[in-house]
Amino acid sequence: MSVEAAQYPDGPSSYGGPNSQQSPIRSTPVHSRSDSPEFSGGEGAPRVEQDYTGQGETSSGPHQHHHHHHHHHQQQQYFNGNHDEDEDEDDGFYGGTEGRPDSQQIDTPAPPQPPPSHYQNQQQQQLQYRRRAEHQHQQEIASRRQSAAPAPHTAPALPPPIFDHSHLRPGNSASLLSAEKTLEMYRVNAKKTNDPEIQFQFAILMLEAIRGPAPAPDANATQYDQEKINEQKEKSTQDATRMLQKLADRGHHEAQYFLADCYANGIGTPRGRQDFDKAYPLFVQAAKHRHADAAYRAGICCENGWGCRRDSAKAIQFYKTAGSMQHPGAMYRLGLAELNGELGQSKKPKEGVKWLKRSAEHATAEFPHALHELALLHERGIDNVLFVDMDYSAELLAQAAELGYAPSAHRLGECYEYGKMGCPMDPALSIHYYNIAAQQDHRDACFALTAWYLVGSPGVLPQSDTEAYLWAKKAAEGGLAKAMYAVGYFTEVGIGTAQSTQDAVIWYKRAAEAGDKRASQRLRSNDNAGPLPGAPLGDRIEIGSAGQGGGNHGMASGKGKDKECIIM
Repeated sequence: MSVEAAQYPDGPSSYGGPNSQQSPIRSTPVHSRSDSPEFSGGEGAPRVEQDYTGQGETSSGPHQHHHHHHHHHQQQQYFNGNHDEDEDEDDGFYGGTEGRPDSQQIDTPAPPQPPPSHYQNQQQQQLQYRRRAEHQHQQEIASRRQSAAPAPHTAPALPPPIFDHSHLRPGNSASLLSAEKTLEMYRVNAKKTNDPEIQFQFAILMLEAIRGPAPAPDANATQYDQEKINEQKEKSTQDATRMLQKLADRGHHEAQYFLADCYANGIGTPRGRQDFDKAYPLFVQAAKHRHADAAYRAGICCENGWGCRRDSAKAIQFYKTAGSMQHPGAMYRLGLAELNGELGQSKKPKEGVKWLKRSAEHATAEFPHALHELALLHERGIDNVLFVDMDYSAELLAQAAELGYAPSAHRLGECYEYGKMGCPMDPALSIHYYNIAAQQDHRDACFALTAWYLVGSPGVLPQSDTEAYLWAKKAAEGGLAKAMYAVGYFTEVGIGTAQSTQDAVIWYKRAAEAGDKRASQRLRSNDNAGPLPGAPLGDRIEIGSAGQGGGNHGMASGKGKDKECIIM
């Protein structure tokens, strides 16, 4: 028997030949089982056959997964089929040469390969163990989750959120630092560093703490305690301004501007007086560093002669410097100068409108003036420069009002009260805009709310004599002559306040001094102790409607639309 025949009993193509799909095996002949008890596992042990395809061992016995280990130099061959032991020995499987054509003989034996049985068995066992362990691990996790999950009906309710500090339990020695200690800590840290930004921020913090709302006075505080507090504030102010001065001397432009602003507002100056002699040079220094606000403030100083001589040309120069940096206030002032021929400029309406439009594009809550001015210009128009556009004018007024500009809000309140500029008559919007202006102490808006409260607006504003009196008094305290007369009448008759002829006379005198002719006539009247003729208490609706020229509330009452104005 040739070596090839011993190696490939069923032909080389089935065991690693040129046409085989399996890996070649070593040429050492091996047995599928041993007759000795040492290798067979004893008499009657099941026969074990090795699978060289990596699929594990197969057994013809009752135990299908029993593994039988052989000696390391032995090798098993794959057998596919159900045969008895006698058939395996008779058909020459263990070395027969029957049916082996010479053309399929392999001249050279296959290269030696490591025995795959032991290595593959190890891999297969490890893979099975790993899968079994992962499966058990997943089962354990699922069981723990099921056991740990509380029943829905036994879940405790979450406590409500706590918005105060009642849950904090500090120790007996724990306490918040006082404002003085906090500032002292910042002061020590600021002195340790040479960083100009840190020093600047500390100086700002000190000044803001000084200018902030004062704490509630202590009932047990003496005059000495109050003087000590004032001395501490003065010392902190001096420290802050001294630090800002050092930074300004080093060329810190923010410190230069802020220190100038302090001097201009009487902070850090003797007796709290404005000191533009110190402020103006600092504004100029900061403006040279392209500080827009500083250039604008320097222009104001030159225009008004604050800290320097009055110089319109220099003021225009500073305004243009700030305008080149898109400062809305400077652009607004340049627009007015070109529009009205101010500050030595000739009238150039077209150039003035350009500056106003640029300022309106950059309007802020501090500088909304250009929006209001453009609205007024579109309301009346400028020949060959600006056309009349009521809708756009109302839109500009609304933009300025939303920025909090009181004159624009008051104007819109009138528009929605009387239906001007294409606005519908809307009590809610009228009261809304009047209120925006009145919150900023706009006296005409306050007096307009007096008329609304006298008559009320169903579903919008409840009628209230008290509110009417209070708003009229606020307008009167703002210097509005007709409001003074109205307060005198309310006091004389007793609308929204206690009746008092003596107090009414006082208000009439104030109104007469402010130029109200009706108050002068009332004082000259012989019957100044009783109510005005034709103005009984029951006709106060006509007072409001006539006062507003027959607005919404006049229409609601249906009376007094064409009557002579009694109060308003």
